[in-house]
Amino acid sequence: MKRSFFSVAVLGFVLAFLYVPIVLVVVYGFIPNGISMSFFDAKGQFIGFTMKWYAQIFSGDYSVKALLQSFWLSLTIAGLATLISSVIGTTSALALHRWRGRLQTIHHALVYTPLIMPDILIGISLLMLFVAAHVTCGFWTILIAHVTFCVSYVVMTVLARLQDFDDRIVEAAYDLGAGPWYTFFKVELPILMPGIVAGGLLAFTLSIDDVVITSFVNGAGTNTFPTYVSSMTKHSRNLPSVFALSTLMLIFTCVLVGISKLITSHSAARRN
Repeated sequence: MKRSFFSVAVLGFVLAFLYVPIVLVVVYGFIPNGISMSFFDAKGQFIGFTMKWYAQIFSGDYSVKALLQSFWLSLTIAGLATLISSVIGTTSALALHRWRGRLQTIHHALVYTPLIMPDILIGISLLMLFVAAHVTCGFWTILIAHVTFCVSYVVMTVLARLQDFDDRIVEAAYDLGAGPWYTFFKVELPILMPGIVAGGLLAFTLSIDDVVITSFVNGAGTNTFPTYVSSMTKHSRNLPSVFALSTLMLIFTCVLVGISKLITSHSAARRN
């Protein structure tokens, strides 16, 4: 079927709207002048590209020390939040899949609620909880907050995987003499792994990207990468270093997606 010019134009516009800003972030990581944010000098002549912002990052220059600290803090929190939410989310999804009842209905509602609540409401609620419990805001409060909203996404992703799960495989393992733990780690977990990895990647992305909730529960000296960048975008002459670091994050994310695809393909090949 021949495609119309209008459909091609709409597709091109949507792709440009989604990906041109990302391309600009990568390009501006090579900008020579961090003050004027331009590739041209005062005479309008093209200056060229530079790698100094990447060198500044890898050399640990003092001017970007706080930025790098916020970056590693975000990676640490995102990694821990992904690990914890993947464990809790998987067990929660298994419980919702295996058992039915009034308690499970409440359980499902509690899991689903963070998905529809505005971020600002979650942030205020968690802040009020920490204040009432006399907990000082900092690393642990950020981690708890991120796990709180990441768990729901992991649960929904693993539940979607469980919809196609054949429970007769578990019954067959029991009939052959396998115990509950052996059955889980050797039978269920390999089948569920693509869903767990997908949920973990989603949790990692949401955690490392969060600004609103983190801004309520962070404390002095615990600015994550997104909150720190939002505070420096309008006045810092080192802004291109943010673009360079964001490009490295983009590459890292693409690597994670590639690993996820390999795991999914490997699991599908084993089932076939």
